[in-house]
Amino acid sequence: MNLDETQRQKVAAWIADGLKLSDIQNRLLAECGLKMTYMEVRLLVDDLKLVPKDPEPPKPATPIGQALASGAGPAAAAKPAAAPAAGPVSQPGEAPRGTGDVSVTVDHLARTGPIVSGKVTFSEGNAADWYLDQTGRLGVVAKQPGYKPPAADMQKFQMALETELAKQGF
Repeated sequence: MNLDETQRQKVAAWIADGLKLSDIQNRLLAECGLKMTYMEVRLLVDDLKLVPKDPEPPKPATPIGQALASGAGPAAAAKPAAAPAAGPVSQPGEAPRGTGDVSVTVDHLARTGPIVSGKVTFSEGNAADWYLDQTGRLGVVAKQPGYKPPAADMQKFQMALETELAKQGF
């Protein structure tokens, strides 16, 4: 399809503005009355020797523990000056230390199915088994039926678990 010089300049300006080919296709129809297929727009841009801008790649996510430690991220502004400690983290095979805080252990051998598993003792003294499956889902199975740990304990547990797993190379 042949375009006049003003239409070519419009297409070049739209490419410079970062519009996608589908947006250019819609604008050609709306502003110039030219109905073109996506492939025709693609070939037109190629014939005009224009290169569409690539979208900005997403920035890699920072693990939660690193973001909190460095004070980066939106949660840093809302977090209190002295965040509560994640609690003691026991070594594998060692009994959890009961200090009224959350303690985490990692099993030497994971149960059948999960990638890694272990035990957790919450601040109220209730124990649970935890596991991380192949899809990255975290599961917590309380020893006491119907027990739900407080939200603050779950946050401490996840932070302590992330720290412990990082030490072991997960």
